[in-house]
Amino acid sequence: MLRPSAPCDSSPDEERRADVSGRGHPKKRVRIAEPEQAVAKAASAQLLVLAEAGQGRKRVRPAQAQAQVEGDMADDGQRKANFSALLGHTNGLSRAGGKPAASRKLLIKNFKDKPKLPDNYTRDTWQKLHEAVGTIQNSTSIKYNLEELYQAVENLCSYKVSATLYKQLRQVCEDHVKAQIQQFREDSLDSSLFLKKINKCWQDHCRQMIMIRSIFLFLDRTYVLQSSMLPSIWDIGIELFRTHIINDKTVQNKTIDGILLLIEKERNGEAVDRSLIRSLLSMLSDLQVYQESFEQRFLEETNCLYAAEGQRLMQEREVPEYLHHVNKRLEEEADRVITYLDQSTQKWLVASVEKQLLGEHLTAILQKGLNHLLDENRVADLTLLYQLFSRVKGGLQVLLQHWNEYIKTFGTTIVVNPEKDKTMVEELLDFKDKVDHIIEVCFLKNEKFINTMKEAFETYINKRPNKPAELIAKYVDSKLRAGNKEATDEELERMLDKIMIIFRFIHGKDVFEAFYKKDLAKRLLVGKSASVDAEKSMLSKLKHECGAAFTSKLEGMFKDMELSKDVMVQFKQYIQNQNDPSRIDLTVNILTMGYWPTYTPMEIHLPAEMVKLQEVFKMFYLGKHSGRKLQWQATLGHSVLKADIKEGKKELQVSLFQTLVLLMFNEGDEFSVEEIKTATGIEDSELKRTLQSLACGKARVLNKAPKGKDVEDGDKLIFNDDFKHKLFRIKINQIQMKETVEEQTSTTERVFQDRQYQIDAAIVRIMKMRKTLSHNLLVSELYNQLKFPVKPGDLKKRIESLIDRDYMERDKDNANQYHYVA
Repeated sequence: MLRPSAPCDSSPDEERRADVSGRGHPKKRVRIAEPEQAVAKAASAQLLVLAEAGQGRKRVRPAQAQAQVEGDMADDGQRKANFSALLGHTNGLSRAGGKPAASRKLLIKNFKDKPKLPDNYTRDTWQKLHEAVGTIQNSTSIKYNLEELYQAVENLCSYKVSATLYKQLRQVCEDHVKAQIQQFREDSLDSSLFLKKINKCWQDHCRQMIMIRSIFLFLDRTYVLQSSMLPSIWDIGIELFRTHIINDKTVQNKTIDGILLLIEKERNGEAVDRSLIRSLLSMLSDLQVYQESFEQRFLEETNCLYAAEGQRLMQEREVPEYLHHVNKRLEEEADRVITYLDQSTQKWLVASVEKQLLGEHLTAILQKGLNHLLDENRVADLTLLYQLFSRVKGGLQVLLQHWNEYIKTFGTTIVVNPEKDKTMVEELLDFKDKVDHIIEVCFLKNEKFINTMKEAFETYINKRPNKPAELIAKYVDSKLRAGNKEATDEELERMLDKIMIIFRFIHGKDVFEAFYKKDLAKRLLVGKSASVDAEKSMLSKLKHECGAAFTSKLEGMFKDMELSKDVMVQFKQYIQNQNDPSRIDLTVNILTMGYWPTYTPMEIHLPAEMVKLQEVFKMFYLGKHSGRKLQWQATLGHSVLKADIKEGKKELQVSLFQTLVLLMFNEGDEFSVEEIKTATGIEDSELKRTLQSLACGKARVLNKAPKGKDVEDGDKLIFNDDFKHKLFRIKINQIQMKETVEEQTSTTERVFQDRQYQIDAAIVRIMKMRKTLSHNLLVSELYNQLKFPVKPGDLKKRIESLIDRDYMERDKDNANQYHYVA
């Protein structure tokens, strides 16, 4: 006696597709205790004739043809045959013995008369099948052999009873399913028990339909397959369960409510039976009611849940904590899709979470926490913020706007505040490094964020015209000057690269050039440059950024220094040839006035020997370069004095002004400030700074009476006989006069004046080419050509100036039209 076997792995639909020959034993669904060979013969044979040897009778199973054998007869005259012929297969005949028999002729002929079924065969067979189906549905033992049941179905189908058999089977299944509905209408069942009961009912139904189908497989693969309008036996089971159980409003509502309750509990942190949810949702998918009955309600409740949660948590939590909560929720919902939800739900579910927790609060999140995250450089939180915002439509655009506003606001506080002038450049460099790091690590080098950052930097750094350019030039000077604290050439090079990035954002690059040129001149002339290679590297960077015209004067300064060395070699040879050796070793730097900053000449009283040497050099130089004019710049001179004092011989490295003061003490030990001024011709401010460096600095060659830090008009200077120093060559630094507001204004005015010339030249160049042009087009063309910021009012003034000087004229009929005057 056999019991129904458990459901196997493959689905009935797969089996149905696997074999459409109309014959065959169920391959996976039913396990039969008989040997496999017997099963194969019973299930697969299309034609089978058994001739039993030694008996005078033949047993013929119902089939469509009869095999007759003609051949050699045995000695007793009886025909004996023992063979089986399988039509439709290619493996031919097989004999029981291993040895090949003598050649025989096989002839197969049709029955003359079709065999008839015994009386009541159909009714009795259906009764047997009906009983078997009932035992399967009641989960009791089947008293018939499964092979026998399968063969019975095949026999009925072979004799055109398929339609009746199909209807009878459907009716039996429908009656059984209808009987199941009553157990689910009990009000006493709570949600959990109800779900377990409906799940068990579904599992039992599936197992029963698989067993029933395995018995009626021949019907399923012949009659049903040939009738496209008829559902398969498995589909009948699905349809009946859907129609009579799941589509029942009470059952469906309780099922969906129960599933949603379990999901809600899980979202609130409670442990639930996930396998039960998975099984029930799989049932709804198989029954094809998942979307209409469950998914729509599930998404609606999800929307409501996360809408309320988003509103509440935005008030209660800080932005970093809220972002981590949103990320956790997204991960949880993704896990639900993997574990028990249908894949079709993923898109709408994730979109719902993103919309309610992120999309509705984009601006609020950024206003509440972005500045805080950026100020504290919270890289991990900013990375999460970017990842979450990139999931929402329009999220990155909103983040981009707030990113732009943050950079402008923060940068403006650095640039506009005069109190931060001393640290402005350092702060700008640090801010740029910080922003670059955030873009690289948090924003995945997004081009839009990079471009927005550049635009924001350019905007705020030019809110204070000229000053950033001036301070950047001074910052570069502090780094390139000897004695800077940059450890290595590599670090200095990296610093210059960073400076050039900030430099690109500046509109008034001519202001930078003016201050940079002034500082470069000091470094070159006084020999305070930290590294010639670094100087030339900076020059190369400026040339690459702004073009050759920008650096032509700066390059000319370096060229002058190189030519001056060659000139001095020739001058020393000239001095030797004069046979008039001097105690003074003179070194002169010849500067081209167009390349170098403008210096105010100062008339001072040099010693006769110096004056003589100047004349010698003048004769030498003008003899080689006729038509040139030399102008001596005393403010840039320096010298080395040999001093013979009590401690011994020393060398003092001093400026030209300090030299003139110290030489006076060869003639006496004490002089008043007024006497020194008269003797040297140095102006008051320079003289006081010079005396202060000699009498109030670290190396005090002179003493001042009365004592004090500042030099006043009535003070007296006395040579310090007790002067001592551990070094042989002593450098006495000049007290550096801080750049006054007047000097800064003077430099700025020179830049402004140069701009006027550039505007005039551009206007004349454009008008000469176009001959006639309207005011608006002329201004537009000027904006395209000029490389510095200019106001429309300034352009109008320059146009009026050129009209007054007859370079151009207004049209007589149209005041906004200009004509070029040749």
